[in-house]
Amino acid sequence: MVAGNNPPHPAAAQTGVKGEVHQDRFVGGQDLTRWDTRPGRLLASVAKRISGLFGSHAVLIITLAVGAALAVSLAAVFAQVYESVVEADGVAGLDHPVLDGAKTLRSPGLDILVTTYTDVGGTVGMPVLALAVMAGLAFKRRSVTPVILMLVAGLGSLLMTIAGKELVGRTRPDLADAVPPYEYSASFPSGHSLNSVVIAGIVAYLIILRLTTARARILTGVAAAVFAATMGLSRVYLGHHWLTDVLGAWALGAAWLALVITAHRLYLTTRVHPAAPVSGPARP
Repeated sequence: MVAGNNPPHPAAAQTGVKGEVHQDRFVGGQDLTRWDTRPGRLLASVAKRISGLFGSHAVLIITLAVGAALAVSLAAVFAQVYESVVEADGVAGLDHPVLDGAKTLRSPGLDILVTTYTDVGGTVGMPVLALAVMAGLAFKRRSVTPVILMLVAGLGSLLMTIAGKELVGRTRPDLADAVPPYEYSASFPSGHSLNSVVIAGIVAYLIILRLTTARARILTGVAAAVFAATMGLSRVYLGHHWLTDVLGAWALGAAWLALVITAHRLYLTTRVHPAAPVSGPARP
C-alpha cells in the first residue's frame, strides 16, 4: 500500500479527463499511477512512449487489445490444465456430489426463481445490463473511458468463453439432471460465471474509483462478488454446468478483470505523468 490520504474531492463532481485525473487516481490512499515493482515501472514507461505518439486513449485501447489476445491464450493454457485436473479426478471429483446435493434443494418455486435470476447473466440479460450501466457511467462522467473499458472487457470475456468451449468441448450434465430450458453448447467454461465476474467486477471498479469512504467501497466490492458467486452457483443448481466449469470460469474472469484494470491504471498514469517531450537537436 502507498502511504497517504485521498485528495479532497470538490463539492461538484468533475467530469471528463479532468475528473479521471483527479478523482480516479486515488483509492483509499493508494495512488493508482504509482508503480512500485520493476515490471510495473517498465509497463508505465512503455505506456508513456505510446501516449507521446498516439495519445492516452491509444494506450488504453492498445493495452486492452494485447490483453484480449492474452486472454484467448490464457483460455487455451487453462484448458490444458483443466483437462489434466479432470483426468486426475482432482477437483472434478466434486462435480457429481455437488450436483447431487443441488438436486436435493430443488422445488418448483425455487427452480423458477433461480432460472429467472440466471437469465440476467445470459446472452440477452447481461449485454442489456452492461450497456445500460455503461451508458449511465459515460453520461455522468462525460467520458468515453467507461465505454472503452466495458466494451473491451465484455469482448475479452466472450472470446475466452468461445475459445474455452472450442478447446475443451466438455459435455454438460445429463438433461435428466437439469432444469429446463436446456442448453446444448459445450459446458466449459460457464459463460454466465465468467461474464458475471468481468462485468460486475469492472462496474464495481469504476464505481469504487469515485467513492470517498472505505465502507462504501467495501460494500460495492462485496455486492459485485456476491452477484458473481450466486450467478455461478445458480448454474450448478440448475444442472446446466458442472462445479469445475464454474470454478474455471471464475479464475479466467478474475485474470481478465485484472488485465483490464491494469490497462486503465496505465491510462491514468499517462494522464498524470505524461512523457517528457522529445527535444530536437540544438541549433548552432
